[in-house]
Amino acid sequence: MNSRRDFLQQATALTVGGALFSHSSWAESFYGASKIPETGIQLFTILMQMESDPVGSLQKLAAAGYKNIESAFSKPGSFYGKKPKEFKSLVHDLGMEWRSHHVVGSPMKPPPNIKIPNGPDGKPMSFPKMMTLKDNSQELVDLVAEAGIPYIVCSSIGIETGDEIKASAALLQTAGEQAKKAGLLFAYHNHATEFDVKDGIVAYDYFTTQISADILKLELDLGWVFRAGKNPVDLFKKYKGRFPLLHVKDMDKDGNIVPFGTGSYDFKETFKNLDIAGVKYFFIEQDFPRNPFDDIVTSANNFNKFKMSL
Repeated sequence: MNSRRDFLQQATALTVGGALFSHSSWAESFYGASKIPETGIQLFTILMQMESDPVGSLQKLAAAGYKNIESAFSKPGSFYGKKPKEFKSLVHDLGMEWRSHHVVGSPMKPPPNIKIPNGPDGKPMSFPKMMTLKDNSQELVDLVAEAGIPYIVCSSIGIETGDEIKASAALLQTAGEQAKKAGLLFAYHNHATEFDVKDGIVAYDYFTTQISADILKLELDLGWVFRAGKNPVDLFKKYKGRFPLLHVKDMDKDGNIVPFGTGSYDFKETFKNLDIAGVKYFFIEQDFPRNPFDDIVTSANNFNKFKMSL
């Protein structure tokens, strides 16, 4: 009798009709790329699809060759409508592993005049109600601890003024202490604005100097680092061993986020220096893709080719 895991994996293989056959294993054997973690994906890439059809969406990710999952914020008290252990089991049964979860630091303030992309129904996306570290830090830590995954990551937090940066650092300190007590590793995920000067303070420098490395790890978003005009390897050297997680985000010359390998960024130097950073997992991320499931296949295929080029 086939196990549930066998059934799900067979269903996954049929989902894409054999569109992809991962060759990462022989790539690692012949090209010495085994030091690179297996390919992961941040579920924000398919946020609306995960909300409407989590099982079918995960099947497509598995069929595309992804092995590691980082979840994004979802319905309060659950992960895409599922209990923590139920979601972890679902991911595992599909041949993947759930490694990390993103939470929001403080209530989000969309930039002025931002145009919300349309969802699968052709209407502007609506985001689920979110818990935040500001209001629900212990609850969020407890939820991730119940899931039994190693990392909880603050995806964003207020950094518009010097006072806001200082207040956010205090929130991160508290959440990091709660996470450590629960046996979790707590990390901060950057955008480009963390490298701007606000009232004489650079948020990234402030967070990393005011909060110790045993409380706050770093998830470096490579796309936003490049956008900010920084070299990821310089940051690896400055904060050696403090980056267990990476986001791999490609952008075109106009700053549009595109599938991996179709943009303008060169990731080779970064991936040749992962040992300095202390990277355990990385997650490809594409914000608001127009063709989500086509794009995740493109990114996976291109990353396999990229690994062979190292």
